[in-house]
Amino acid sequence: MPFLGQDWRSPGWRWVKTEDGWKRCETFSHALEDGNNQLNDISHTVIITGDDENEEGYNTEDCEFAAKKRKKDHFRNNTDSQCFYREKWIYVHKESTKERHGYCTLGEAFNRLDFSSAIQDIRRFNYVVKLLQLIAKSQLTSLSGAAQKNYFNILDKIVQKVMEDQYNPRLIKDLLQDLSSTLCILIRGVGKSVLVGNINIWICRLETILLWQQQLKNLQMNKQVNNGLTLSDLPLHMLNNILYRFSDGWDIITLGQVTPTLYMLSEDRQLWKKLCQYHFAEKQFCRHLIPSEKGHIDWKLMYFALQKYYPIKEQYGDTLHFCRHCSILFWKDTGHPCTASDPNTCLMPVSPQHFIDLFKF
Repeated sequence: MPFLGQDWRSPGWRWVKTEDGWKRCETFSHALEDGNNQLNDISHTVIITGDDENEEGYNTEDCEFAAKKRKKDHFRNNTDSQCFYREKWIYVHKESTKERHGYCTLGEAFNRLDFSSAIQDIRRFNYVVKLLQLIAKSQLTSLSGAAQKNYFNILDKIVQKVMEDQYNPRLIKDLLQDLSSTLCILIRGVGKSVLVGNINIWICRLETILLWQQQLKNLQMNKQVNNGLTLSDLPLHMLNNILYRFSDGWDIITLGQVTPTLYMLSEDRQLWKKLCQYHFAEKQFCRHLIPSEKGHIDWKLMYFALQKYYPIKEQYGDTLHFCRHCSILFWKDTGHPCTASDPNTCLMPVSPQHFIDLFKF
């Protein structure tokens, strides 16, 4: 046997994408290596207490053990789990093979993919929030302890971003509402369901969520002073075209509250009919017809009625992608070391629900 090990055909080196192509990289960065050198110097120090009798108890092995523990605590406290991995992709395998033992879990994928940086990109913000909302509804107990800690760290960054930029607070309110409802059920049923961690930690997390909800409730939108061209100065046909670009009914209602002109345009029957036709099939219309007082179909009420029974189409500026050839999940702009002759033909966009379905066994 050429090599004695659990996996003699290892997956290989770690690779990072650069402007010149894919290059092999070390496991840790130079900054972490410098931290190692500084922590190694600690192992040569002598721990002295006030009692002379205890001085003999500290030998070289104790010092080395203490140094290793300090090094582990250093990385745990000062290293962001989202930035610890150089590659921003993960191989999705659902069963053990000769090359890989075990299988990929939802928590592992959540840790390995760069969600901390993704929320700073406006194209990916809604995608990450929707993914966190789906996890909160059904998959929260499937996350490992490290993944749950990472989940709430990312959620904290999302709330702070909304408080600072005032971007889409309604979406975050829905996420926190679903998360608080799930936690209330899990905490009441402790012992019946699996909750990783002490119950007091989850109670503190629930209190933090309630605090975030109160902060978002008291959020006051800053009124921007601009002497230039405003939305109200645009012609009616341009305002109408803007409304027709919206895919969410609540966004149309919110925009209609800005000015009386926008309110008039937001109540257009044809606008809501197009929205219903975009999200739902005609067979679904027949089951939930809602006529108005004049005998016409009330397409606005129809949209919200259908939304309760059927899922709507989701639109995102950018999503995770899955390579069918390599079975790798990754962000498209970061790429992955694909071995296919034409990688673009193997890519498949992954919706938030599809992301969770990939790790259901």
